[in-house]
Amino acid sequence: MESHSNDPPVQDQGSSPDLVLVVFIHGFKGTDSTFAAFPERLQHILSETIQNVLVECVVFPAYETKGDLSEAVIRFADWLTTLTVQREVANGLGGGAGKASIVLCGHSMGGLLAADAVIEFVQTRPDQSAPLWPRIVSCIALDTPYLGLHPHVFKNSATQVVSYAQSARSAFSSFQSFASKQTTTTATRAAIGPESSGASASVSAWQKWAPAAYAVGGAVIAGAAAGAAYYKRDDLGAGYKWATDHMKYVGNLWDEHTLHKRLERLLAIEEQMGVLFKTFYTLLPPKPPSYPSSRTFIVVPREPPQLVQHFSQAANTIAADEIQAHTGMFDSKTNDGYYELGLVIAQVIQDAVAISRRAVSGGGEVETQSEGNTTGAMDDKATELPSVNVSSDDTEDLLL
Repeated sequence: MESHSNDPPVQDQGSSPDLVLVVFIHGFKGTDSTFAAFPERLQHILSETIQNVLVECVVFPAYETKGDLSEAVIRFADWLTTLTVQREVANGLGGGAGKASIVLCGHSMGGLLAADAVIEFVQTRPDQSAPLWPRIVSCIALDTPYLGLHPHVFKNSATQVVSYAQSARSAFSSFQSFASKQTTTTATRAAIGPESSGASASVSAWQKWAPAAYAVGGAVIAGAAAGAAYYKRDDLGAGYKWATDHMKYVGNLWDEHTLHKRLERLLAIEEQMGVLFKTFYTLLPPKPPSYPSSRTFIVVPREPPQLVQHFSQAANTIAADEIQAHTGMFDSKTNDGYYELGLVIAQVIQDAVAISRRAVSGGGEVETQSEGNTTGAMDDKATELPSVNVSSDDTEDLLL
């Protein structure tokens, strides 16, 4: 992970302090406590390193990770616009004036939500010349699988795989048992009256997703299935809906076309509107003989250069495997790169605020920094990326 301690602080732009809102968004099955004390620490760093600014780090309240991702994006966008107006009013900036600088920090699938929210706000402007509101200045992703999960994640976590697979099989067996009982009940009801389509539809939905649960053997799928089997075991219809809703949300990671298109749009938005985009991914160093190569939780692009430079390592030498590195990212006891992570994220935000200030003051276009710094300049104006190679020799199972 690059260090940027020699970069100068953002300069004072006047007597009235700028408002910077840093919004944290958790991922699949995350909670309000996902980030622990990390937001407070980052707020302190930013307040000390950016002059004439009021920084507020806010955690997006826990939300249900189910259904279409687009539905979660709409709910988040509504919440963010309300928050922005409220905080601008509270700080005497005029609600809706667009004076607050917004930074989105998403962990895991929360990064997908953050990215899609940025894209949504850009696309729903009244016209192409209209400024972006809320004034999002940066989209920062933390171990977000923009190109899917690395295929070796569960292979390298053998113990967890066994546990997840057992959970999936147990859940599937439970559902089969309930399905059998429900089928009998449905048949009886059919003789009385037409009232049984919901249950059969749920059965079909589960059968459609079950092979994926077995193939992946991952916590997100097996956990969702097992949870549905246990907590909803007394209500077959609701249980199936609960499971399939959550699997539908995770299913966004299977849509390869959408994954690539999202990155293309983020790079174009950075180029055209100055919204800095950066991804920090956990990296475990080699530990021969068991692990001769470094390991990552997400698929990391190898090319093109304008995409690669937006991905930076967040090394963790104490995590046992990729999953622990991913889930323990915000605790110094499970991530020895915790403090460095805070510093480099603060640098990205500092750069974003500087660029935004120059744009607002009429300083013209501001080039993003080169590979040696926190953000990468895009060499091409094109919004479509060439085919992306990933850092794995495997050509299958690249997406969860």
